[in-house]
Amino acid sequence: MFTGLVEATGRVRNLRPEARGLWSLALETETAFCESLKAGDSVCVSGACLTVVGMGKGIFQAQMMAETHRRTTLGTLRPGDRVNLERALALGGRLDGHLVQGHVEGVGTLERGEDEGPTRLLTFSLPPELVPFLVSKGSVAVDGVSLTVIEAGRERFSVGLIPTTLQGTTLQGLKRGDRVNLETDLVGRYLYRFWECRNLEPSTSGKREPSGLNWDKLQQYGWDQGGKRS
Repeated sequence: MFTGLVEATGRVRNLRPEARGLWSLALETETAFCESLKAGDSVCVSGACLTVVGMGKGIFQAQMMAETHRRTTLGTLRPGDRVNLERALALGGRLDGHLVQGHVEGVGTLERGEDEGPTRLLTFSLPPELVPFLVSKGSVAVDGVSLTVIEAGRERFSVGLIPTTLQGTTLQGLKRGDRVNLETDLVGRYLYRFWECRNLEPSTSGKREPSGLNWDKLQQYGWDQGGKRS
């Protein structure tokens, strides 16, 4: 579990297959960050949770499954590429971002970037399967960075970056067309799944009957089918 607050950035030394279905990723980063790691630790690498298998001075090695290699942007990393890094959340530590699992749900593409004074507004494409889970003023992890959603539509969403986020993450260097890893809010996903399961409740006869909770009723409370509060 992570918070989406990036602790350091790293650079790819190499990405290579180790065995069938297993890839090894070597990353160079700050010595202090590497010294805080041990074999078996979880590290969020640009939004994907990987397991540390080896460390050295200013470098560590992590492993990923073929699923991660295929379904995230990590599979296209090249030597010299920068990534965001965060160690797993310690029990009792401060939760300044939001709960991030490091389980990438989809990949978005930067459509537009606009500077607004010292801040920057980014608009990304949104995979259809993630539409219900993004809400305006909710949370989303973009390449492992915890951000607040400004606008959430059916095809795209926007976020704002303050100078601290721009300077301390890889998001500053994004260009139009660049792909990013996306993870929606954990609480929202579970609530949506709960709603799906509760939509049909068992009756006294043993048959499942509608619970009465539907989109019409949700719209009465200000929600539309795109997952956005109106």
